[in-house]
Amino acid sequence: MADRDLPDSGQTFRIGTVSRLTGVPTDTLRVWERRYHVVTPVRSEAGTRHYAAEDVGRLSLIKRLVDGGDAISSVANLSLEDLRERIRGAELPERFSSVERACRVVVCGHQLAGRLKAETIHRQGVDFVGLFGSPEELTAAKPEQTADVLVLELPTLQAERLREIGPLLHSCGAERALVIYGFATRSALSMLDAARMIARRAPVDLDTVCQECVAMSSGLGRAAPERQASVLEGLGASPPRRFDDGELARLAAVSSEGDCDWSRHLVDLVSALTAFETFSAECIGRGSEDPALIAYIGACTARARSLMETALERTALAGEQDPALD
Repeated sequence: MADRDLPDSGQTFRIGTVSRLTGVPTDTLRVWERRYHVVTPVRSEAGTRHYAAEDVGRLSLIKRLVDGGDAISSVANLSLEDLRERIRGAELPERFSSVERACRVVVCGHQLAGRLKAETIHRQGVDFVGLFGSPEELTAAKPEQTADVLVLELPTLQAERLREIGPLLHSCGAERALVIYGFATRSALSMLDAARMIARRAPVDLDTVCQECVAMSSGLGRAAPERQASVLEGLGASPPRRFDDGELARLAAVSSEGDCDWSRHLVDLVSALTAFETFSAECIGRGSEDPALIAYIGACTARARSLMETALERTALAGEQDPALD
């Protein structure tokens, strides 16, 4: 008999996935549920636990607080927002003066970038090295200085959009991100919590933005540990494509003297890997699959695609240098 009905829609996770995302061992999860009622997963008729995205976010934050010295009994019944506020309070430095150098920040978002461009007050501890209105603007014009933190402003935040963060981090050289959003899904916020990236709902005042950037750059808001590598892997920057669809079609049409026809087969492989990479990105946050695992598979596919593109590039160059193909 189920404790309560499984939701008709929405992301759910099994206990093994939750353990991997949050870093809480499965035995500890069961104890926390039984003794402290930290979360209440739904159960299938077979007795399998199914955790909501909000449960993953709660457990990720509680694990961080417990690791920092809080007793589980003191944080077990806090709301999700109270947990996030407690994390922020614990991680913010007491004074900007404790930071050895200014935190270099790149901002991407029309409203926040516009506010900062009109700002005349120097903010201690923070150096805004790039202000961009959109992700496309940031990607096209890489900042002259490497950033410590990317502040990304998004009107909506869904799990499938998390994949956009990786390339933007790569563009500005940052390792950490502060995401300011208007509306977000629970699964997206839970994945950011698991990856130890900070998410704040708009509006956020500039002083708070600066404080949290300083905290992240000082190492207090550092990225996820190794056990959460699959989350960060999915958020990481994918290798850029070396051939667009038109170039692949042109290479596929080039005749080859060899019996094996390497160029055509490599084009087929690159095309298939590119399509599967896109498919993986589109699947994140949909259905009951583990989004961290899907993101990891997508990242592996991107690396495989890049390797095959290198092989195709060498094959194409060899063909151009072969007089028999002139």
